[in-house]
Amino acid sequence: MDLSIVVPLFNEEASLDELCGWVARVCRNEGLDFEMLFVDDGSTDGSWQRLTALAAEYPELKALCFRRNYGKSAALNVGFAHAQGKVVITMDADLQDSPDEIPELYRMVTDGDYDLVSGWKKHRHDPLTKTLPSRLFNRTTRLISGIRLHDFNCGLKAYKSELVKNIEVQGEMHRYIPLIAKWAGFGKIGEKVVQHYERKHGHSKYGMSRLIKGYLDLLSITFISRFGKRPMHFFGAIGSLIFFIGFVIAGYLTYTKFFFAAYKMTERPLFYFGLLAMVIGTQLFVTGFVAELIAQSSRNVGGQYSVKEKINF
Repeated sequence: MDLSIVVPLFNEEASLDELCGWVARVCRNEGLDFEMLFVDDGSTDGSWQRLTALAAEYPELKALCFRRNYGKSAALNVGFAHAQGKVVITMDADLQDSPDEIPELYRMVTDGDYDLVSGWKKHRHDPLTKTLPSRLFNRTTRLISGIRLHDFNCGLKAYKSELVKNIEVQGEMHRYIPLIAKWAGFGKIGEKVVQHYERKHGHSKYGMSRLIKGYLDLLSITFISRFGKRPMHFFGAIGSLIFFIGFVIAGYLTYTKFFFAAYKMTERPLFYFGLLAMVIGTQLFVTGFVAELIAQSSRNVGGQYSVKEKINF
């Protein structure tokens, strides 16, 4: 199969008819062998019923429905696992992403040999309360990751199949897929300016909590990528340094006790600081040792999500 279009959705019933027709028209005009793979993230409106009806009209439509809301990362993770196309394109279901971008994104992966192509919503039709935090987030992510993308948040992205089969996204980490891809060895990452439309139906599912969770996930993914397989390099190094500082303090106090000081070591605040440093250093070192054992013996089995229903699987 040429192309898989993975669409995570939550309460987007009003958009599905237009979206399916638009995607199918574009892909058929290009002569692509494609599938539309919708992952309903526990919608509480009539989204699943609408997908069931549309499946009779579009044989390319496949869909899965979660029993509850797990989040966009979970929906993408399951969509990636089921995608069969040589190229995988993700897009949101709210009609703010244009399916007309699909052919060029597809060609950038197949002809341009990109591992990943990220959309850039250069001219956004979102309120200031959404665009300003997004700009701050993108600048921070560029600085930490070294990846020169303008819009990490854009849901419209294209991937080689082998990339999505070799990564896993959890929590709120879907916005960091370029980072995950880079650290997994898929370094050829491109960008394309894409058309962005105003939302026609419903309202945005993201609030200020998204920004906070995003930064926490950025810290998590940075730590895991650098020390996930070798936690002793982090905890052991810091623990050893702190223990050494405490040991030097203890040695200094012992020396002054026998040669200069007329008062007890325990009467000096520095004694307790040195003791605390040695205790904390030992604890961090042991933490690194235990984490190393867990990292070496554990097996990554991936997230488990409860799927209630499937269409065309």
